[in-house]
Amino acid sequence: MTTDPKHLTDSEASAEAARLIAEAYRPAPVVPTSYRDDSPVPAFGPTPPVHQEDHRIVPAWAAGIAVASIGVGAGVTGIGCGAWLVLQGLASVTLSGVLMVTLPFAGLAAAATAIGSAFARVRRASTTNVYKGTVVQRTEVSATARGFLSRAKAGR
Repeated sequence: MTTDPKHLTDSEASAEAARLIAEAYRPAPVVPTSYRDDSPVPAFGPTPPVHQEDHRIVPAWAAGIAVASIGVGAGVTGIGCGAWLVLQGLASVTLSGVLMVTLPFAGLAAAATAIGSAFARVRRASTTNVYKGTVVQRTEVSATARGFLSRAKAGR
């Protein structure tokens, strides 16, 4: 029997087609989905472990997203609990409570002021003026405009 489709007779072609169709529609072999251990159980003591294959059905990216969502949920819950505690403390407004709330802001403002003044002093101390050329000082003033809203002009 030749397998070249150009050289098959009609009977060979129909037999080959029947074989291919039968092969394509052959039922899949039955694969067991569970395992039963029929080995005898010891009369006393622990049962020895049975090796079980590791067949994960969850892809790695899905497990990563699940772990990340649990972490985000726990973080948001922690932030919410912290906000609740702060707001419970602010609900009982007393002078000492208000001072305790504003104390960190006052500390930050004091630190910012100290840092700003330190930078201003560093910039002021390092200023170096270098003048090149001659300096001309003219002090004569000529007033050519007269009147109530006139301005004095320095002479040039």
